[in-house]
Amino acid sequence: MKPYRLTRIATLVAMLSTGPAHALDVDAGDYTALPAGTNLALLYYQHASRDALYQHGRRADLDAGLTSDIGIFRAVHFADVADHRIDVQFLLPFGRLEGKDDLATMGTAHGMGDLILASAVWLLNSPDTGRYFGITPYLFLPTGNYDRHDALNLGENRWKLVLQAGYITPLSKTVTLDVVADATLFGDNDDFGISGATLEQKPLYQFQTFLRYHVSPQWDLRAGLSHAFGGETSVDGVDQDDRTRTTKANVGTAWFATPSVQVVFNYGRDLSVENGLREDNRVNLRLLKVF
Repeated sequence: MKPYRLTRIATLVAMLSTGPAHALDVDAGDYTALPAGTNLALLYYQHASRDALYQHGRRADLDAGLTSDIGIFRAVHFADVADHRIDVQFLLPFGRLEGKDDLATMGTAHGMGDLILASAVWLLNSPDTGRYFGITPYLFLPTGNYDRHDALNLGENRWKLVLQAGYITPLSKTVTLDVVADATLFGDNDDFGISGATLEQKPLYQFQTFLRYHVSPQWDLRAGLSHAFGGETSVDGVDQDDRTRTTKANVGTAWFATPSVQVVFNYGRDLSVENGLREDNRVNLRLLKVF
């Protein structure tokens, strides 16, 4: 394996670990349109460990370890514009990455990730039936900590745009289905690796689906699957033959401890990986405050 290829894989994983993994992961229920004037403050904690490196579906002969401990602060405001419910939001990731085992020489990285600005618009907003359909563009700004001499970075040193659509519908009185799809478009990182090469990346696509079982109006149990594909990279015009094809699963629960405070817990792991580092464990915690 070429040294820059291993560095590239680790760097891309570091980028993805700053926020929603891979394309743009969501929580079940995220596409519920709340009343105009509602504000949300959210705090996320994500711990993930990776234990294997895959190339073309085969596990590399390498004891590849990488852990991430990432926090995200997110603020959301709902409003009505031209007869449509919208929201305005920003997300600020921060945290720490650490290479383990054969990747221990990559050291650690800590600091701020890239700032994310977003605004959803709901084309279907039917609280009476529990059905919602919204579209959200997310803009990632290259504001996070980045140094091309470091193997691990919290920032990506490039612009990124995610276009996402989400649909929610009840299947019964106690079961709700969420379906989300997105496409990620990447700007170039023109200061990549020790040589300051140009990293380019093709669009990355992801589909996510969740089922929620509502034990009560305040408490639900949830399970989800997602599949990401595409996103092949090139370095100084040389294709890396590293397209993403990753399937993962998660289970969790959400509980409104009070009418304005919700706690969400999810546990997940990768089921299959074609190229890149495999997550063997991921724990997500989310605290939400409505005001």
